[in-house]
Amino acid sequence: MPGQSELLNIDDIKLLVDTFYERIRDDKLLGPIFNERIQDRWPVHLEKMYKFWQTVLLQEHTYFGSPFPPHAQLPVDHEHFATWLKLFNNTVDELFTGEKADEAKWRAAKMAELFEAKIDYARNNPFNIQ
Repeated sequence: MPGQSELLNIDDIKLLVDTFYERIRDDKLLGPIFNERIQDRWPVHLEKMYKFWQTVLLQEHTYFGSPFPPHAQLPVDHEHFATWLKLFNNTVDELFTGEKADEAKWRAAKMAELFEAKIDYARNNPFNIQ
């Protein structure tokens, strides 16, 4: 069922990020990985995710950094990325509708595809990690 409103501002981004990562933390497959890596730094991680999605979706440039390196050594495979993407898409669909909601899902799919490929490449080419 589509969401109730369009994704238009930083408050919407915060609702999306908070709801999504609450689901990640509770997920049997993803929760242990995220909780082990992030530990008690969830507020810092969430703030970084607000800025990332604010930059990507709202063109308000508040995120500076490289999103891939923190993920490079995670013990994840296709099942993890598929679960992450399903949780993300379900969260977007439950909360939002419209062009930015569709863009969020498209960008998440591209990011999952890229990260999965880069992690796979790094595992198979350990001396060529970038």
